[in-house]
Amino acid sequence: MSIKSINPANGELMKSFEPLTKSQALAALENAHEAYGRWRHTSFSERKEVMMKFAGLLRERQEVLAKLITLEMGKRISESRYEIEFCAEIVEFYAKGAEEFLADHAMDVDGAKAYIQYTPLGVLVGVMPWNFPFYQVVRFIAPNLMAGNTALVRHAGIVPQCAAKIGDLLEECGLPDGVFTNLFIPHEFVDLLISHKHVRGASLTGSEAAGSSVAAVAGKNLKPSVLELGGNDPFIVLEDADLEKTVEMAIKGRMTNTGQSCVASKRMIVVEKVAEKFMEGLKQGMSSMKLGDPLDEDTDVGPLSSEEAAQRLEKQVNDTVNAGAKVVLGGGRPERKGAYFNPTILTDVTPEMPSYDQELFGPVATVYVVKDEQEAIELANDSSYGLGGSVYTSDPDRARRVAEAVDTGMMFVNQPTNSQADLPFGGIKNSGYGRELSKLGILEFVNKKLIHMGES
Repeated sequence: MSIKSINPANGELMKSFEPLTKSQALAALENAHEAYGRWRHTSFSERKEVMMKFAGLLRERQEVLAKLITLEMGKRISESRYEIEFCAEIVEFYAKGAEEFLADHAMDVDGAKAYIQYTPLGVLVGVMPWNFPFYQVVRFIAPNLMAGNTALVRHAGIVPQCAAKIGDLLEECGLPDGVFTNLFIPHEFVDLLISHKHVRGASLTGSEAAGSSVAAVAGKNLKPSVLELGGNDPFIVLEDADLEKTVEMAIKGRMTNTGQSCVASKRMIVVEKVAEKFMEGLKQGMSSMKLGDPLDEDTDVGPLSSEEAAQRLEKQVNDTVNAGAKVVLGGGRPERKGAYFNPTILTDVTPEMPSYDQELFGPVATVYVVKDEQEAIELANDSSYGLGGSVYTSDPDRARRVAEAVDTGMMFVNQPTNSQADLPFGGIKNSGYGRELSKLGILEFVNKKLIHMGES
């Protein structure tokens, strides 16, 4: 069955790709292994030169690449441009910093000399999602290629043009054959590759089910893995918050990428003293957002990534409403062509309802009203997820107290969960494990090798 690139704004087929056979996939793996034998011995300066060219190409072709993202998965064009710029920043961060990050680390040992040497592991398999089709791949490959590993990437099936374009750009900037390989393969081939003796680690960003599968195969074969899975991020609003600014951040945190982000602000947890005013602002702001063509600069809300995604979200919302939740705004799909979903606000959601602890991947905010700070913390922690979160208050000490009490991998104060090249990114609980970005990201798939020189 061919891999299809479909424009979610109108449902039109743009391009098709034929998947690799099993023998072709295994041949690509062998090629990556052979390339590793050479790439691991290149200098940091050689790797840096190639990757800096890659960053340059990303910026040079930003508009073309942004349009490709928008056409293939529906992201608004301004957000697509930002994604490409962010990719260039990540590439530059690791190209310039890898040598320092991976420098030998001297250890203070009584009567002896010892140090830790950081060396690459080998071929890595990356399984990437569609919601940030360039960023997710770059976040995986930039540190690992700079560390001397080689990478096989199985990208999401709905963004094949983006997947192919990344490979084309890397080839154009001079990356040797086999160091990065885009694989058009079915899901069942992923386990085969991870199990192979030449593969030394796996990284996945995606659903819990996919993460569990990759983790199980990697664990069975004694290989390290990094998982970035779903999120149900709390957005905690305390009574001393700047409400005007907080509402602005709530809309940004929930609606960026049409709500299709693991770290989107999905659960608005608001103390009762300011709940009514917050709700008024949130409703007014979300109701004024314009649905439209994601290529139109004036569009506020584009389509979801696919018709399947829109139908899945519609079922989640309907099941929750049928169980007793209240629709304050939206609640369904507009009467227009494409995978669109109206900006929606739900309240009165209780633990037995489907969406209480499910990830709603789209423009749907769930608002909870609590009596005080402690109840807000308890509700925030009552989740199987633990990716990111944020708290809004004018008191820095209070902000720190709440941030430290919430069980997530990341907490932000007076701004939604975000990512940048020099900050670690990752979660706990069902949101996965391991860290990407920052210095921590380049240390996930390297051998931290002890060299003990004996008594001095």
